[in-house]
Amino acid sequence: MRLELDDDQRALQASVRALCAEHFPLERTRTWTDRDSFDRGAWRTLAELGTFVMTRSADEGGAELATVDAGLVYQVLGAELVPGPLVAAALASDLIDEVGTGQLLATVVERPADGQPAVLRHLGLVDVVLVLDAAGIWRVEPADVDARPVTSPLDPTTPVWLATRLPQGERVGDAALAARWRQRGDVLTSALLAGIAVKVIEVAVAYAAQREQFGRVIGGFQAVKHLLADGFARAEVARAAVDAAAVTIDEPGGGPDGTAAARAVAGARVVAARAAVANSKTAIQVHGGMGFTWEATPHLYLKRAWLEENVFTTPDEAAELVARTLTAGEAA
Repeated sequence: MRLELDDDQRALQASVRALCAEHFPLERTRTWTDRDSFDRGAWRTLAELGTFVMTRSADEGGAELATVDAGLVYQVLGAELVPGPLVAAALASDLIDEVGTGQLLATVVERPADGQPAVLRHLGLVDVVLVLDAAGIWRVEPADVDARPVTSPLDPTTPVWLATRLPQGERVGDAALAARWRQRGDVLTSALLAGIAVKVIEVAVAYAAQREQFGRVIGGFQAVKHLLADGFARAEVARAAVDAAAVTIDEPGGGPDGTAAARAVAGARVVAARAAVANSKTAIQVHGGMGFTWEATPHLYLKRAWLEENVFTTPDEAAELVARTLTAGEAA
């Protein structure tokens, strides 16, 4: 498996990074906290780049790229803290063309077990709710969902609603498609986390290179160097794990039922989630007392990492899956 990026992949990431710098600068997007403040024009511009239809065929309006290429793009989106239902858009575009073009926004949620609340992200913003369960995928109108907003969401740019139950809705996809969505959604979410891990340590390095204490930049102190070096190593491992998982699910037998693919995807979630959270905490530590303040940016990465690490699966569930597949292989 070759994990070194080629020129086209580097150019793809560069083009997305440039678009984010123009349309999604952090000083603007950190204020996109509700339907009124969210910039749908910027979202459509992102969609026009083909962000949400990269893996679809040309006949379906896509670019026929591999999942690893989509993952590379989502690493950039994670690094730039782009708000909005990013992963849901990539999934929902399989069924709703207007989501792929950015004309409509969708959210994807797993139907909870009886008695458990459903957590819906961006419910006040989206036009479509897509519910996954054992039987398939169900389309529900947002207005039909009886939910209450969380008044102080963890990530202010990701409003969250809680619903005690979800309407049955109209069935628009079978169980096999739902399983593929869970797998692809898992990989793309891990790509967001890997992007956070990479970018937040870059933010910390930049700060350590200019902040002076005791007559020298703090990046010159050995303790700070070790923190940053450890963070860089975590980010590189996370990036490589996500790339490998994306490649694996596109290989023969790489579907949701494949053991190797399941282990690769779960392993990517474990290392990407841990890297994103740990590196965000490192960045806050390097920034000192101001790292906790609203004006500084490190806390924004930590909040987004905490939010994303439990989407489609959790690091603990993923670690258990890795252990089960390894144990099963030894038993065989």
